Amino acid sequence: MGSLDTLLGGLRTAQDALLDVLNLGKLKTKWLLKSWLFQSFNGLVVISSLLFFLGAIFSAYFYVFPAYQPVTVIVDNEDVFTSDIGMIPLSNNETIDDINTECNVFDGRWVSDESYPLYNGSQCPFTERGFNCLANGRRDQEYLRWRWQPKSCDIPRFDANVMLEWLRGKRVVFVGDSLSRTQWESMICMLMTGIDDPRSVYEINGHRITRRIRHLAVRFSSFNFTVEFYRSIFLVQPGQRPKRAPKRVKTAVQLDMLDDISDEWVHSDILVFNTGHWWTPTKLFDMGWYFQVGGKMKLGMSIPEAFNKALATWKSWIESNINTSRTRVFFRTFEATHWGGVESRKNCEVTRQPMSRIDGMDKHPYSDAIIRITKNVSVPVTVLHVTPMGAFRSDAHVGTWSDNPRIRDCSHWCLPGVPDMWNELLFSNLLSYQRP
Repeated sequence: MGSLDTLLGGLRTAQDALLDVLNLGKLKTKWLLKSWLFQSFNGLVVISSLLFFLGAIFSAYFYVFPAYQPVTVIVDNEDVFTSDIGMIPLSNNETIDDINTECNVFDGRWVSDESYPLYNGSQCPFTERGFNCLANGRRDQEYLRWRWQPKSCDIPRFDANVMLEWLRGKRVVFVGDSLSRTQWESMICMLMTGIDDPRSVYEINGHRITRRIRHLAVRFSSFNFTVEFYRSIFLVQPGQRPKRAPKRVKTAVQLDMLDDISDEWVHSDILVFNTGHWWTPTKLFDMGWYFQVGGKMKLGMSIPEAFNKALATWKSWIESNINTSRTRVFFRTFEATHWGGVESRKNCEVTRQPMSRIDGMDKHPYSDAIIRITKNVSVPVTVLHVTPMGAFRSDAHVGTWSDNPRIRDCSHWCLPGVPDMWNELLFSNLLSYQRP
């Protein structure tokens, strides 16, 4: 019995010792947990303080250097979008595709659209016979049903009624070569789709639309505005042959004088320029046209150098004569051609579909020169950079479907056609523009 009591007593002693150990473990665990929580809290406080400190530094930085804050990008004084590119300096005359905007309307592709064309060329009395390809025997009509689609945005659908009302009381002037005349004709035909009485639209001097007339003006009498074209192939003044010039000189292109009819352009609301297609050896030197500056012949001057000199003269005229509170100035870049040999003008194959590859045709030295000079004009000039979009359209040229089918033409465009899209882009710009 005594042995049993001794055994039980030992068991109780062992049990008590085990309980003491367990209780000590619990106390240690609680202490460790509290210690971890305390350290975690301290760590959180330190991290929060550090983040607050960094935030204060960045706030002070942006306060001191506000140019690095998000800015509203201005393109030709037009609010386009808001982007975090404040470090990029923008000139007054950035073209839309010079900066990484969300909507570069000149970067895109042609998509098939059965709602095109916007008008019937044969029903528009202002479509020149030489550009109306369907009337001149072209049988395929796929070239009529293409619409330009920018990659990052949509162009508003053309609405003749909206544009007619917007143009009420205004004067639109196109200045340039026959490609400018094509755009002029296109605009008139597009606007006439909103006219109830065609007799209310007329050429003010009763002229037929022809390449031989230097000034054409169509009046929309119901809306009290005119759309005019002035033929000025170089923008500068063609002059008489100097008396002592070599026999090969027939005409002097005076690069330091703007065209003598420029006074007639100045009082306009929308003024659209183009030049380029006459600046070639075959249309200059082969015809006896040479350059003159300051009354002196420059027989050794290259065509690119002369082109830049003419643009500089245009720039000076714009800066001295344009009333920016009234006139909006546009300059259209060089229009793509699809001759097999540019100078020979022999290989002209009009395709049935737009080209899928353009192999560098989206660029041209004259377009680059135009973009470069307009960036440095002290008044706003909007560049219509149509070179890339035209590069795809080997299907849309006049070809042999002109008023003289013996002469192939891979420079001019059929109407309806590509120039309509130039005007859609122009109209879109006008409607979205807010004068500063």
